[in-house]
Amino acid sequence: MKSFSTSILSALAALLSVAACSPKEVSYQDKSLPAEVRAQDLLSKLTLEEKTSLVLFNSPAVERLGVKKYNWWSEALHGIARNGSATVFPQPIGMASSFDREKIETVFSAASDEARVKNREAALSGDVRQYQGLTFWTPNINIFRDPRWGRGMETYGEDPYLTGELGMAVVRGLQGPADADVLKTHACAKHYAVHSGLESNRHRFDAQVSERDLRETYLPAFKDLVTKAGVKEVMTAYNRVRGVPCAASEYLVQDILRGEWGYKGLVVSDCWALSDFYEKGRHGYTSTQAEAAAVAVKNGLDVECGMSFTALQEAIENGLLAEEDLDKTLLRVLTERFRLGEMDGESPWDNLDPAIVEGPEHRALSLDMAHESMVLLRNNGILPLEAGQKIALVGPNADDKEMLWGNYNPVPKSTVTLLDAMKERVPDLQYVRGCGIMDAQYTPAPSGRFAGVSKMSRQELEAIAKQYAIGLDDLMNYVRREQAMQDSFQPALDENAVLKQLEGFDIVVFAGGISPRFEGEEMPVQLPGFSGGDRTDIELPDVQRRLIKALHEAGKKVVLVNFSGCAMGMVPETESCDAILQAWYPGQEGGTAVADVLFGEVNPSGKLPVTFYKNVSQLPEVEDYNMEGHTYRYFRGEPLFPFGFGLSYTSFEYGDAKVKGKTLEIPVTNTGSVEGTEVVQLYVRRPDDAEGPVKTLRGFQRVTIPAGQTVTVSLPLDKETFLWWDDKAQDMKPVKGTYELQYGGSSAQVKTLTYKL
Repeated sequence: MKSFSTSILSALAALLSVAACSPKEVSYQDKSLPAEVRAQDLLSKLTLEEKTSLVLFNSPAVERLGVKKYNWWSEALHGIARNGSATVFPQPIGMASSFDREKIETVFSAASDEARVKNREAALSGDVRQYQGLTFWTPNINIFRDPRWGRGMETYGEDPYLTGELGMAVVRGLQGPADADVLKTHACAKHYAVHSGLESNRHRFDAQVSERDLRETYLPAFKDLVTKAGVKEVMTAYNRVRGVPCAASEYLVQDILRGEWGYKGLVVSDCWALSDFYEKGRHGYTSTQAEAAAVAVKNGLDVECGMSFTALQEAIENGLLAEEDLDKTLLRVLTERFRLGEMDGESPWDNLDPAIVEGPEHRALSLDMAHESMVLLRNNGILPLEAGQKIALVGPNADDKEMLWGNYNPVPKSTVTLLDAMKERVPDLQYVRGCGIMDAQYTPAPSGRFAGVSKMSRQELEAIAKQYAIGLDDLMNYVRREQAMQDSFQPALDENAVLKQLEGFDIVVFAGGISPRFEGEEMPVQLPGFSGGDRTDIELPDVQRRLIKALHEAGKKVVLVNFSGCAMGMVPETESCDAILQAWYPGQEGGTAVADVLFGEVNPSGKLPVTFYKNVSQLPEVEDYNMEGHTYRYFRGEPLFPFGFGLSYTSFEYGDAKVKGKTLEIPVTNTGSVEGTEVVQLYVRRPDDAEGPVKTLRGFQRVTIPAGQTVTVSLPLDKETFLWWDDKAQDMKPVKGTYELQYGGSSAQVKTLTYKL
C-alpha cells in the first residue's frame, strides 16, 4: 500500500509537471490527476458555508461546482442493510465462530459487490439516499467483554487477536486492494475506544482503564485494522475514557491513532455523539454546540454523524476554530470522495450484474457461512439425527424469520426457517410452538423512534419515510419488527397440552433462545432479564426452561437449538438436553444450515468466540472495565463452555508439537469415522507474569482432515506471537523470557510446550 507521504509527493510531482509542461489549469474535474491534487483545487474554490456543509454526514450538493450530495451513513454489518433486499449473512458473532479469515473476506467481497450494484442503481435514479452510499460503518471490533452487553452480537468475540484477524478480513472484502486508484467501498473500524456496553449509560459513562488493559485488550484490533489492513475510516465511541469523550480525546486520536499508528484516513463520530458533549445529564464536557464542534475538528474529527457541525461556521466566526483547521479536515474528506469514484460517478464495478444481489451464488455463500458458524456444545450420541425417527419440532424460534436476520440487517426476499427446512427432511414432522420466548404477562415497551408504525396507514408510513429520508421498503422493516415483537409472547404455558400433542414422538428439536428484538443497540425494552437492549442475567427464559424440563421428564430426547447473539447460562439444559447446538442469528439460510447439521449433512466445525459462563455470579460488575475476571483471558474459574470450544461428529487427537525455525508444527489426527474440520488454536502464556492474562490466543488455522488421517498444521512464531506488556515501554512489545505455547482444540483442551524467546 502506498504511504500517505509517498502519495503526497506523487501528487506534488504531478502538479509541478502539469504546471511546467502544459498551459492547462489544474482542475478538480481532471480525472487524470491524483485525488489529493483534485481535492486541493476543489477546496480552494469553496466558500466557508460550503466547507462546513461538506463535513456533515448528509452533505448537500454544491451545485455551482458540480459536487453531488452525499450521505456517509451506510450499514453493512452482515450484508447491505437498510437499503431494500440484499443477502443476509450470519450475525458477526456467528461468523466469528468459523475462525475463517478467507470465508469472511469472501462474504464481505460479495456484500461490497451488492453495494456497488445498489449505489449504481440509486445514482441512475437521480436520488442517492441514506444507506445507499459507499461508506460503510462496519466492522464493530469492540471486545465482547461481558455477555450482558446487548450489542456484543455485532462483534467478533472477546479475544483481541481473533477480532483483529477477522476484522481485517472484513476490511479487505469491503475495500478491495488498498493501493487501487479507486476503492471499492470504505470500511470503518468502530467504536474507538474502550466501548463494550452498557447501552443504557453510553452517553454519560466514563471508562476508567489501566494503560495495560487499554494496550493489551481494547486497542490491538484497531491497531491491526489501521496499520495492516488500511481501513479508511475509524469511528469514535460515545463514552468518555479517563474523563474525556472519545472524539475529543487528544490521547486516543492525536497521540495514538494519528501519531503512533500514522493513520491518515477519516475519523467519524458515532451518531449524535457530539451532542453528548453539551446536553444536560451527559458528559458535560462543553457548554455549547459550537464549542463541541470546534473541539472535535481541532482533535481531528472529519465527518460528524449528527447536527453539531452545523455550528462550525459560528465557531469559526467567534474564534473558537481556525478555518485552516477545517481545511485540513475537508481535504481528507474530499480526497476520499474522489478515491471512491463517487465524485466522477464511475468505477470499475459499474458493469456488475444486478442479478447478483441476493442471487443464487450469494445465497449459497450465506448458507456456507452459516454452516461454519454452528457450534455443537453437547451431544450424548443423539446427533446426527437419522431418517425414520419420530421427530417433533417445538419452540418459539422454529418459524421466526425476523430472528434469523439479527440486527443491522438487510431484508431478504426469501428466508428459510428451521420449520421450513425440517419439513423438507421429515415428512411426518409434528410442529408445536409450545411457548413464546417469554410468558404472556410481560408487555414489551415501544420500539424507539418508529414506535407504533405497525398500526399506521400507508399515507402515515410514507410521511415517516420522507421525514427520515429512507425508503418505504426500509421503514417496513420496522413494521415487521413491531409486529414480530408481539409474536414473541404467548399465553401461559400448559405443559400437559403440549405433551399431549407430542404423544408418539421420541425426539424433540427445541428451537429456543432469545431474539434480536430483545438484545441490541439502546433498545426501549424492559423485561425480566433484559434492560435497554442489554441483559441483566444470561439464563434461558424461564418459560422455555420449564417446557424443556417437562419434555425431558416425560422421556423425550431433547435437542436444544439455541438462537442468541450472546453467551447463555444453560446449566439446567446441560442436564435436561441430549444435545445443544448454538446457532446464533444465522441469516436468511439459517434454517437450512441448522437442519444440515442436525441430520449430519454437514459436520459442525464452529468454535466459541466467547466464554459461556455458568451464570452471572461468575462475572465481575458489568461496569468494571478492568479486564481481571472478564473473558477467558482473565477468568480463573470453570466456565460452562470455554472459549474456542466446539464439538464435531468425529474426534481429533493432537500429537506433540515441534518448533522448526519460525513455525510451530502440530500433528493432528482425525481419530473418528468421518471427515471433519478442526480449528487448531495456539495460545501463549507467560508463567512469571501473575498480573497478565491466563493465556491469550496468538494463532489459529482451520483444517479439514479425512477420517483416520493425520495432517501437520504449521503456525507462525513471529514477533507478534510474543507481544507482551512491557511496563517500561508502557506498551506491547516482544518481551524476552520464557513462554508456554499451548495448542489444542479449545482454550481449555491444550498441550503445552515451553519456549524461550
